[in-house]
Amino acid sequence: MAGAQHDPLNPEHLFHHVQDSTYFELPQLLGGKLEIPQPLQLANPILGPNPAAHLEAFDLTLTKFMVLQVVAAVGLILLFVPLAHRTVQGGRPRGRLTNLLEAMLLFIRDEVARPAIGKHDADRFLPYLWTLFFFVLACNLLGLVPWAGSATGALACTGMLALCSFAMVVGTGMSKLGAVGFWKAQVPHMDLPFVLAIFLLPMIFLIEVLGLLIKHIVLAVRLLANMMAGHLVLAVLLAFIAASAGSIAWYGVTPASVLGATALMLLELFVAFLQAYIFTFLTALFIGMAVHPH
Repeated sequence: MAGAQHDPLNPEHLFHHVQDSTYFELPQLLGGKLEIPQPLQLANPILGPNPAAHLEAFDLTLTKFMVLQVVAAVGLILLFVPLAHRTVQGGRPRGRLTNLLEAMLLFIRDEVARPAIGKHDADRFLPYLWTLFFFVLACNLLGLVPWAGSATGALACTGMLALCSFAMVVGTGMSKLGAVGFWKAQVPHMDLPFVLAIFLLPMIFLIEVLGLLIKHIVLAVRLLANMMAGHLVLAVLLAFIAASAGSIAWYGVTPASVLGATALMLLELFVAFLQAYIFTFLTALFIGMAVHPH
């Protein structure tokens, strides 16, 4: 059992590197760990552990994924607030970074929001879609920073993003069609005999509502799985170096692992943009379906 704990290819050891924790892992030269201060941690947790109900204590612990989400949010504020002020004042974008950001904003507007929602309704959803895209992208890119981590590799993050999208979709539909009209629109119009409609319409309504929930659950799981899987494969490639240490195979495994990890990092860079785009596009598509149910 002790040997399994030091085995670099041990699944528990590998998953530990891609999961959330209360510290940042650093090289041994820098101390090995950087503990996150816990100013909000409670001396006596509100909800004590209950083995029968499998409940954990609620103690407001700060984790590295929380810190990285704050870093992503602050970084976006520092980037886009000056850009917004310049745009409001009618100034032209200057510099490569500003032009890149403006091009990405226009891409989300012209190629995602307007085609999915409609030209007349899309612009009022742009602030949410822009925020969603760049926040997911920033969290994904932070996962490529050594010794950091990807907050989008945790269900707590992707689930909350999907919940925000779900609230936006339902809220938009109810605002547009009315509370009753939105839920009524979930059932397509069908000319059915009265007796048959009594049985079929409630079943169809239940299926459509479940489908609405499942679409957003899949939205969260897709982002989670893609980001976690990439980092897990990267951890496996690097673990081969430690696993072969002390043998002649190390001289062949090390360059192969480094080259493989480099190639995977480039792929992960592409995936970071792709998954942010997919998450935003599907959210826009769901909003469009709520605004125009037919």
